[in-house]
Amino acid sequence: MDLFINQLHGFSIALSPLNLLYAFVGAVLGTAIGVLPGLGPATTIALLLPVTYTMDATSAVILLAGVYYGAMYGGSTTSILLNIPGEAASVVTCLDGYKMARKGRAGPALGISAIGSFIAGTIGVFLMAMVAPVLARFALKFGPAEYSALVICGLLMAVYLSEESILKGLLMMLIGLLLGMVGIDPVHGEERFTFGLLRLTDGINFILVAMGLFAVSELLVNLETPAGAADIFKTSLKGVLPTRDDWQKCWAPIFRGTSIGFLIGVLPGGGAIISSFMAYAVEKKFSKHPEEFGQGAIEGVASPEAANNAASTSSFIPLLTLGIPGNNAIAMLFVALMIHGIQPGPLLLTEHPNLFWGVIASMYVGNVMLLGLNLPLIGLWVRLLKVPYHFLAVLIVVIVMIGAYSLKNSAFDVGMIVIFGVFGYVARKNGFPFAPCVLAMILGRTLEQSVQQALKISGADLMIFIERPISATLLALIVLVVLIPIFKRVWKRTC
Repeated sequence: MDLFINQLHGFSIALSPLNLLYAFVGAVLGTAIGVLPGLGPATTIALLLPVTYTMDATSAVILLAGVYYGAMYGGSTTSILLNIPGEAASVVTCLDGYKMARKGRAGPALGISAIGSFIAGTIGVFLMAMVAPVLARFALKFGPAEYSALVICGLLMAVYLSEESILKGLLMMLIGLLLGMVGIDPVHGEERFTFGLLRLTDGINFILVAMGLFAVSELLVNLETPAGAADIFKTSLKGVLPTRDDWQKCWAPIFRGTSIGFLIGVLPGGGAIISSFMAYAVEKKFSKHPEEFGQGAIEGVASPEAANNAASTSSFIPLLTLGIPGNNAIAMLFVALMIHGIQPGPLLLTEHPNLFWGVIASMYVGNVMLLGLNLPLIGLWVRLLKVPYHFLAVLIVVIVMIGAYSLKNSAFDVGMIVIFGVFGYVARKNGFPFAPCVLAMILGRTLEQSVQQALKISGADLMIFIERPISATLLALIVLVVLIPIFKRVWKRTC
């Protein structure tokens, strides 16, 4: 009963004219970003962070959340029509979506992608509304020792799940921790890593790091490709609604993909990419005709698209209940909340119920908007793909520089963006992941404070991390995460 009342309260907030407008703008912008290859939700949210300064916190998160899950919808369009994933999570959709387009079935492929995404997104939001309050109540039992173990666990899982190269992920995590330590020590009040620069005493503004790493480095990488409009494969977009036979093939894959995506999306570093790959592999195992996968099987479009949208929804759960952002885009939302003086975590539900339930209700509304946007506006997205990237690049540079300067009206901040943009470019070219660096920079201070508080409580006795059941369980999980790859390598060498 409480759940029903809370959701009604959330809808009363989400359905206000202003929040409806923000949800719509976020959905449209997110879909366009998902359609355009080379741009992503994390980059876009980073660019929009300065815009949210003057907005109400709930409205800001509704806008930015719409960009995130809207990009999950839009990414399938380029995968199906161009064989180029507009969003990283839509890589798997290329395998069968483009083959369907080559066979003249681009319409049903786009249709089942949009409808499957809508079903998965709606179910994901409902499950999130049920699970999040329970997890938040459980998280209230966490003390400094538990938070220390939880943050370490989240960082390591982001390293091990997000990239193949564990060593590169660990290195980026250490860089993120160092960046987060720049400024005044939160416990002892002493300067660290400021090199005598007064502007660094407040620490490095995460918005500058985010805009540099994502926007500027993305821009530099994309400008390496030959200029020109996308070469879109000409195919019929008629018959967007799936046939009865298509539905018989897809209803089970959609629900299986939703289940897989929702469960994996909760894990730090898991998210939409891993869930879409896993959903595709599971569907191929379940299929009576696995040889059709990769040749234009509609199930190969339905299941991964459902998985990545369910994962994008459930990835909000650790942010809102534990204060742990699970991926780059969610990390940007973490920063947006911090900008408005709101600490994500177990107290968010009790201290800011309007924001919590308003955002959840807006995701129901956003999913309906996205279904209405994706099917009728496919022709518009196709024309958008024909815009040469160098025109978009100029607009992105202007937005980045204005956004950086507007933070403190400082040219120093513009220089910082350039530095981190070049660093991000070099990191991308050498296969270094951003997620561990971003999460470590955000969570570094939380980890530092939690560890020091735990040691003060125990009188510097490290046994406090083992004596407390929740902390001990999380530390055991950390040991497993570290040892499993080592065992795998030893097993391969001995076999």
